[in-house]
Amino acid sequence: MEHISVLKEEAIAALKIHPSGIYVDGTLGGGGHAFAICAQLKSGHVYGFDHDPFAHAETSEKLKPFADRFTLIKQNFVHLKEALAAYDITEVDGLLFDLGVSSYHFDDAQRGFSYRFDARLDMRMNPDDTLDAYTIVNTYEERALWQLFFAYGEEPFAKSIARNIVKARQVNPITTTFELVDIIKQSMPQKRLRAKGHPAKQTFQALRIATNRELDVLSAVIPQAASLLKPGGRLVIITFHSLEDRIVKQAFKALSTVDHPDFLVTMPQTEANFDVVTKKPILPTEEETALNPRSASAKMRILQRPL
Repeated sequence: MEHISVLKEEAIAALKIHPSGIYVDGTLGGGGHAFAICAQLKSGHVYGFDHDPFAHAETSEKLKPFADRFTLIKQNFVHLKEALAAYDITEVDGLLFDLGVSSYHFDDAQRGFSYRFDARLDMRMNPDDTLDAYTIVNTYEERALWQLFFAYGEEPFAKSIARNIVKARQVNPITTTFELVDIIKQSMPQKRLRAKGHPAKQTFQALRIATNRELDVLSAVIPQAASLLKPGGRLVIITFHSLEDRIVKQAFKALSTVDHPDFLVTMPQTEANFDVVTKKPILPTEEETALNPRSASAKMRILQRPL
């Protein structure tokens, strides 16, 4: 299934692209946003980050018409400033982060992201990373598991799921996605199993976030991205669940406040360095959610360095 870039038109408009500008797509994925940015450039350039090698060849081929204005950086965006400095880039006109998991992650059964396919528990965006979902499920203590499921998945039956995981793995390791789904279902009352939505959705979300350190990486990249902005430059972030959106909202608020915390940014605190453009997040239209149901939870927020 081809990945559909969420809020693409809105994100491109939010960046206010200059034909000679320098832009960063921090979550390259299928290349939809990067392609749209490149199409508006003349002498400008796009630097696209992606640490998933499965995406590199296909996306590079898609962006081949813009070879003179696009550079692929095969790293996690948490290394944003360091990686760009290697190309002598110390300031940019705009950055975009689309934090949604690409369709090809969920639809590739062998990656172990989806509860719809039976596969080895994996969920690594970068297959070279050492931590995977199998390790978390089979080695984390019961308390750590239920705290993870509750914090990252907001799963109300987190304690029951964690308890049953520990019981099951004492007999045999929990190896596959379907084995885990069965344990999750056994941990829930019939009323929940009859309710709308797959019973494993929140637990799988929590495992994916933990495996890839998604919230830690997001918290770390926002101050880096903001510090790279030229005057008038914009940082655009699209989130897909409340945990991500809360981090972005709070970070943007802090960066637009005179006395912002030192841990967010090492800039002088005599004045607010940034403006929050979106007092409320931009949401997908009804038409977009009808065409792409995965966009329904998306929220886009925009930060700008004043001119």
